[in-house]
Amino acid sequence: MKDDLLIVDAYNMIGNWPHLNKLKQADRLEDARDQLLAELSEYKKYRDINMIVVFDAMYVPGNSKSFRRFDMEIVWTSKDQTADSYIEALARKKQNRFTQVIVATSDQAEQWTIFSADALRIPARELLGDMQRAKKEVDVEARKLTDQSQVIRHSPWDPKQLLELEKLRDHLTDDQ
Repeated sequence: MKDDLLIVDAYNMIGNWPHLNKLKQADRLEDARDQLLAELSEYKKYRDINMIVVFDAMYVPGNSKSFRRFDMEIVWTSKDQTADSYIEALARKKQNRFTQVIVATSDQAEQWTIFSADALRIPARELLGDMQRAKKEVDVEARKLTDQSQVIRHSPWDPKQLLELEKLRDHLTDDQ
């Protein structure tokens, strides 16, 4: 079975997720980026998936770097490289018989390059929906575990049966 690698086109998510786009439109792009990373980090824990989040440097001129945060690799492309071109090259490089690359983008032009690299694509809104479903699934399982831990454990035998077994045991002990 292949390991999954989710490559996220960060600004594409911010532009397509209503709650993050609202922050961007209110000139709170840094808050939108931080919230995106926090949500993706939570999703990563739920799905146990490797993740690389790519930001296009056109929004942060001259800021080209790669680092780990929230147990994810976060990449700022170089000034002369778009997030799309970086993601396309990365998908071709990482897709192999051991790794299934999944690219989160709603960019229609990018999807054909992604598919030609044998990678998969998940649209921004579909990823958001999967994140919400994953959180619900974890919450339901957590509630089940909590409920089960609060159940009073009863003996499989009722008192009358236990009394009968006790008598039988005493009878067997007396006979020996």
